[in-house]
Amino acid sequence: MIDFELTPEQKEAIAAAHKIAEEMLRPISRYYDEHEDESPKELIDKMWEGRREGGLMAGLDMAAALRTEEMFWGDAGLTLALPSPGLGGAAIFATGTPEQLQRFLGNYNEGGPKWGAMAMTETSCGSDTAAIQATAVLDGNEWVINGEKIFITSGKRAMEDSPGLVVVWATVDKSAGRAGMKSFVVPAGTPGAKVEKKEKKLGIRASDTVTIVFDNCRIPFENILGSPEVRKIDKTGTAGFKKAMATFDATRPFIAAQALGVGRAALDFVREALEKEGVKIRYGLPRNKLTALERDFMEMESNYKAAKLLTLRSFSLMSQMLPNSLEASMAKAKAGLAVTKITQKAVEIMGPLGYSRKLLLEKWMRDGKINDIFEGTGQINMLVVARRILDFSRDQLK
Repeated sequence: MIDFELTPEQKEAIAAAHKIAEEMLRPISRYYDEHEDESPKELIDKMWEGRREGGLMAGLDMAAALRTEEMFWGDAGLTLALPSPGLGGAAIFATGTPEQLQRFLGNYNEGGPKWGAMAMTETSCGSDTAAIQATAVLDGNEWVINGEKIFITSGKRAMEDSPGLVVVWATVDKSAGRAGMKSFVVPAGTPGAKVEKKEKKLGIRASDTVTIVFDNCRIPFENILGSPEVRKIDKTGTAGFKKAMATFDATRPFIAAQALGVGRAALDFVREALEKEGVKIRYGLPRNKLTALERDFMEMESNYKAAKLLTLRSFSLMSQMLPNSLEASMAKAKAGLAVTKITQKAVEIMGPLGYSRKLLLEKWMRDGKINDIFEGTGQINMLVVARRILDFSRDQLK
């Protein structure tokens, strides 16, 4: 059973996140969207001190989902640019040993701001993670990593600002297929790891997205997450691959919560704009009695609420350390689709003003779309959901 009751402490943390979003993120949202090469240093320093004192974005429970939603209601790009273990931290949490969790994340709040990132996507490998070409070869007591990774969120800060880290997915045995895929922790400043290019993006511009080239990059043997053994467990999967893919069970609910924040920002804006014009949404009437505007707005609301319930369910299971792979993919797929529909319809409702840069609506439409793409596209997550429900293997349903 899911309990939606929040403790007084959780409510206070959510309210604090909303205050930060409203007073610190929204006022500078447009500036850093248009000046993406500038770092919001003052914001980063303030938020790092706040994190050290209170851990605003910590936790894996439903309150964490709601805090994430509030922050992304403020601004998606700026929130992604804040110091955080990021997707790299989620990968370590999902696949690392207790010793690795302590070594890489145990003292996270100490010292200055630090970032984590995950390097998975390649030019020839997007959603098909089993097709990864990057290699990791054992040489004595070190792994030697070679390959190129693209579209790495926060990769520049994680790779160049010590003591950040990047979790890199590579194969230790290409002939073994998915069984040979492993993940490795590469600390910031490691020789042989170089940020090659920073992307110019449609949205989330305040957050850096980069390409990293690994050229004979050497890391300690102990930096492999999980076991180095290449071992198949059944005809449909492998131990290492399945454990690595569990990373998504932790990250996809957070992406869904991020989408909720952007979608709600657009929804709130349209509601307030309609109220100012004296337009009242008449709930409870048959659909044929409603205006087209009322039907559109109600559909926006229903998409948001459905995505939110799925997201909270995935967080609830995750917080109890229960399997949530199906629920994580359902939440991510629905939230990515919902934020796309909500923000596009919001721009449409507001007309030329919604399309202009005078309002943040067009920015939210640009920022929102990424949630339907990264951490597995909407189509990939639909496939995952179908496979789980129908009990089909990857080969049976593509």
